[in-house]
Amino acid sequence: MAINNPSVFLLMINGQIEGANFPEYDDLYCKYCFVYGHDWAPTSGLEEGISQITSKGRDSPQRMIWNFPLEITFKSTNPLGWPQIVVSVYGPDTFGNDVVRGYGATHIPFTPGQHSRTIPMFVPESTSRLQKFTSWLLGRRPEFTDPKVVAQGEGREVTRVRSQGFVSLSFHIVTKDMKRLGYDTTPSETSHTLSHTAAAGIGPGDQPYST
Repeated sequence: MAINNPSVFLLMINGQIEGANFPEYDDLYCKYCFVYGHDWAPTSGLEEGISQITSKGRDSPQRMIWNFPLEITFKSTNPLGWPQIVVSVYGPDTFGNDVVRGYGATHIPFTPGQHSRTIPMFVPESTSRLQKFTSWLLGRRPEFTDPKVVAQGEGREVTRVRSQGFVSLSFHIVTKDMKRLGYDTTPSETSHTLSHTAAAGIGPGDQPYST
């Protein structure tokens, strides 16, 4: 078992995708999936899921609430490839077709405890006016065949995108045996932790949001 293996540490994630702010759209739902390195493996919980459809409320006309639960535990031998969560938001267009309204990703927090994150979302853009008109006419908007590409750097620089909306998440993080393996993730040691993970191979573009 992973708990008895001195070379393995655990990362336990509980939380929820709380809601979204998309001023131009309503009746949206979201999908999520986790992206992680080769040395990581889930031991329990769900790696992906899809929420219910939610609408804007009268009291908060700009915000939609999902409160969609997240629960998963990972084991790993090193922090390289620290998990990220990718969120994709979908909703109906003018013709009633489900189209993507936003993609976004963030690293799971490094430090144990309660955390909140707000992810800026974006959508791919057509490269020409003709493609834009054709996509609108046919109800086929540009989208990624695999949303996990959002968490990867390769090829992203050649993709034209447009910012659109925000998604908020909350996490409760618990780690086990990381300090025993030399990775101190207590809040007072955050800077040490980030430098340690950078040395392990996490590039500048992969740094998580600060705690």
